[in-house]
Amino acid sequence: MKKPDYVYVTYIATTPQKVWRALVDTDLMSQYWVGPKSDCVRVNVSDWKPGSRWEHQRLDEARTVDVVGKVVESKPPHRLVLTWARPNEADDESKHSRVTFDIEAHIEGLVRLTVTHDELDAQMLAGISGGWPMVLSNLKTLLETGHVLPRAPAAH
Repeated sequence: MKKPDYVYVTYIATTPQKVWRALVDTDLMSQYWVGPKSDCVRVNVSDWKPGSRWEHQRLDEARTVDVVGKVVESKPPHRLVLTWARPNEADDESKHSRVTFDIEAHIEGLVRLTVTHDELDAQMLAGISGGWPMVLSNLKTLLETGHVLPRAPAAH
């Protein structure tokens, strides 16, 4: 049985180069890769060369790693493909899913960003189905306005 896919398409008033930079630059990433109910900022760390390892890290004191993988394809500013795995499943490729970022100039000043996350198990599909919309909405808002979406105040 084929594992499910998750596809998210958004249009962003920017350039392919700026979308690419936001996907690989930790300073930009730290502005948008955070949820509305959490102050836990995350970044993806790598040199972004094919075959290189990448890590999805929390910017907490421990630099907790939530996801790991390898860079499969890197064609700036058009396409980035990564494997995606829980840290305890890093050595078992059958447990890896794959994320593809396709960045296309749509019309002048408008980019079509398609994120395809495939080869998902049910638990990962449930988790990313809430995560990708928030991350990508934040990315779009940041690139178009210079600000991210409002977040709920931290719980006390």
